[in-house]
Amino acid sequence: MNHMANINHDAVLRARVALLGSQTLPIAQQVAAYRVLARVSPLAYLPLLTVALRDYSRQEFAHLPEIALALRSESVAAARLMYGLEPGRAQLLVGALVRYREQLVLLGREAELDGVDEEIAAVGR
Repeated sequence: MNHMANINHDAVLRARVALLGSQTLPIAQQVAAYRVLARVSPLAYLPLLTVALRDYSRQEFAHLPEIALALRSESVAAARLMYGLEPGRAQLLVGALVRYREQLVLLGREAELDGVDEEIAAVGR
């Protein structure tokens, strides 16, 4: 089965039009557009999604640390996908992991830090 069969082409078109518009989109709308477009053009949009999710967590959810952590986790997942497609993008993944680690520290979840630190070291090699 063609992977494009599961994609809502109207959503893709709306996302592209929104991003190409003359106005700067609010970060929430950028994230929504990049989530859609990363499915059809991962090499182009996964890096943008990774950064937008990080910014979204800081700008809109700094006062809600659990939601910010979930957004940073999604950012790490997008960066991992990108790294899997293009290993030369290690810095994108390391950056996402560092921001995720910062949020774990803020929440006092030290038990999870070792795994993140190990991944940062492995990717940084």
